[in-house]
Amino acid sequence: MNSPNTSSDASPALPRIAVLATGGTIAGAAPDATSTAGYQAGALGVNFLVDAVPALASIARVDAEQLASIDSKDLALPLWNALVARIDALAADDAIDGIVITHGTDTLEETAYALHLTVKHDKPVVLTAAMRPATALSSDGPLNLLNAVTVAAHPGSRGQGVLVAFNNKIHCARDVVKTSTYAVDAFHSPELGVLGWVQDGRVEFARRATRPHTRDSQLAIGNAWPAVEIVTSYAGVSRTAVDAFVAAGVRGLVVAGTGNGSIHATLQAALAEAAKRGVAVVRASRVGSGHVMKNGAANDDALGFVSAGSLNPFKARVLLMLALANGVTSRDALQAIFDTY
Repeated sequence: MNSPNTSSDASPALPRIAVLATGGTIAGAAPDATSTAGYQAGALGVNFLVDAVPALASIARVDAEQLASIDSKDLALPLWNALVARIDALAADDAIDGIVITHGTDTLEETAYALHLTVKHDKPVVLTAAMRPATALSSDGPLNLLNAVTVAAHPGSRGQGVLVAFNNKIHCARDVVKTSTYAVDAFHSPELGVLGWVQDGRVEFARRATRPHTRDSQLAIGNAWPAVEIVTSYAGVSRTAVDAFVAAGVRGLVVAGTGNGSIHATLQAALAEAAKRGVAVVRASRVGSGHVMKNGAANDDALGFVSAGSLNPFKARVLLMLALANGVTSRDALQAIFDTY
């Protein structure tokens, strides 16, 4: 933990928030202030991010730490192990009231959900990010960081699981998805809506997450991540990808189906064969919102498939990896996991 980032002049009565930086656009640098695309993600350190928001000192005593400096499109799964270990270690410190993670937007929703299922405490954990690099005109990173610390310091955030604070909105990690390639309002929770709002220092929660998470989750992160891949159904799709993945020894496949998780007949036949060979097959949808109903667009019972419910394919992959890593392998037990989380 880097002491230069601690707001030592802040009142001792203020909450103490740990900020873990992992890189991303929020720490991106471009050659000029008008560039919002040609930049290097993760180029700037956590000191820069914190120093750019002097108002943090009026909200919390901030301890900042650089955990990684990556473009989140290049995220490797060991970073999730490192994050969970560091978060749980910080949460075990009675002096720490909450944790903020700065992250890239590309895989933020996956990281948030993985943490939501595996950290084992009820202290606030809040992810935030930016759509514009730190060097850009009207960069959204400083305000998002200010709001994330505000949410993490708020007593109403405790026990809510992992949250995402972005563009004045507070999302549940399970629900949030990235919906725009460029807009600063890039994250939404299409099925259930936001948990609440944060603006001008005020935090308001309209609802709470109801599915098990964090301390109530039976899932734990391990050192090894089972191989799980994603395939997509589309017009004229072949079975090449499924056959290659099965030959490579994957333990699970998530299919991004059309509509209500419907699957092209050619692809469905390949997936059914994979399921008979012991590969876990989860049926999700490539559509941006909605539920994949059990036995709705495919005979899951007969084919040995699992319905992802309202999880998109990328979050379904996270849950399937965790379930397999925790020894859940039968089709019925996997369906129970997806129905629960």
